[in-house]
Amino acid sequence: MDNFNHSFKQSEFPKSRNLNHFMAPFISGVLGASLVVGVCFGVPNLKNKLLDSPQPSTNFRTNSSTSQVSKELVNLVEYSDTSVAVAEKVLPSIVGIKIKYSVNSVFGSSEAEATGSGIIISKDGYILTNNHVVSTESSSSYYSIQEASNMTVNLYNDPTEYEAKIIGTDAYTDLAVIKIEASELVPATLGDSDTVRVGEFAMAIGCPLGFESTVTSGIISAVNRTVDDGAGTEYTCIQTDAAINSGNSGGALVNSNGEVIGVNTLKLSGTGVEGFGFAIPINSTTDVIDQLIQYQTVKRPYIGISPVTMDENTAKRYKLPTGVYVYTIENDSPASKAGLQKGDVITKIAGTEIATVNDLNKEKNKHKIGETIKLSVYRNGEEMELSLTLEETPDKSKNSANQEEIEDSLFNRNSNNENNNQNNGSIFDFFNW
Repeated sequence: MDNFNHSFKQSEFPKSRNLNHFMAPFISGVLGASLVVGVCFGVPNLKNKLLDSPQPSTNFRTNSSTSQVSKELVNLVEYSDTSVAVAEKVLPSIVGIKIKYSVNSVFGSSEAEATGSGIIISKDGYILTNNHVVSTESSSSYYSIQEASNMTVNLYNDPTEYEAKIIGTDAYTDLAVIKIEASELVPATLGDSDTVRVGEFAMAIGCPLGFESTVTSGIISAVNRTVDDGAGTEYTCIQTDAAINSGNSGGALVNSNGEVIGVNTLKLSGTGVEGFGFAIPINSTTDVIDQLIQYQTVKRPYIGISPVTMDENTAKRYKLPTGVYVYTIENDSPASKAGLQKGDVITKIAGTEIATVNDLNKEKNKHKIGETIKLSVYRNGEEMELSLTLEETPDKSKNSANQEEIEDSLFNRNSNNENNNQNNGSIFDFFNW
């Protein structure tokens, strides 16, 4: 700055008063014009008009290890046209579902109604929806909800109510297939949920709060998101900020091509919570759909135990590894044939570590009925490996024990052992039932 000031002061302009009057406006004009042109250089459109040069490309690409991502300035007209085109394509494939059922409570009996959404998957009336939409049976000490007495479906732009029947349900995936007697319906186009990317366009279509043919849009917020339904079942979902409300369940989450990439299933709600919706990836539904139509159920591999999650606190208390505690073993089951014992802790399936019952189910269901897998088991202070051949799950399922039951069993067993086996302080004896 010192050199600059010095040079400026030493500029040998004539000191004539008239010349000063002439030069001051001239220099101000030059500086002002330069400033305007300089500012305009930061605005592509103005710069191009001033210099009459072609507009530089707004496309630029970033190489990544997996794909080449294109980033472009958004044209809102094109965005709007995309939304309109997607809605017009998908709406005819989305239905509204109404269910009537009886509720018995301490106050008497009454009839209630619930609504949901569904996705047409065939021209002759097969419809995909959520299990929790059509499976109404539940009970508590205060009330009981009976199986649906009536179920109807409304098609897009069709005032007719079609009676529907349940073809098959699967609580594990929260999916169900129902059917109406109709023809020449418009089945939805299924996309590839494995290729979904965070940030891409997403549209949710369904009948939230009974408002049929409602469309909301947003983006994909996350993929492979693990969420808990509040009842202990975990789902691996696509997360979106497209508005999903009560009644959207069973509807479609679609991409910019109008392809179904997910089945809207869950949302997070509460004070300060906005834009947390979840959909079951469509790729995970195809085998379930086929089996529900063919068998009315989903055939899954079966081990034959009542499992309980051995969490870190419980494991530390009893000096055991985390994993799945074998609470009971069913007679003549794959588990009993493989040599599993009550009190074993399963730590790995086919080499994959497991920490919860959900982990156990996920890994088990990756294998086929009849396949032999290796189980890593902790028993009496030792690690061992057992070979187990998976069988088909029998029709009658048995409830697994809960954490409170296993804690009680461990405590009681521990007390008995201390009284009857003073010479043996090993806790692992408590598990040899």
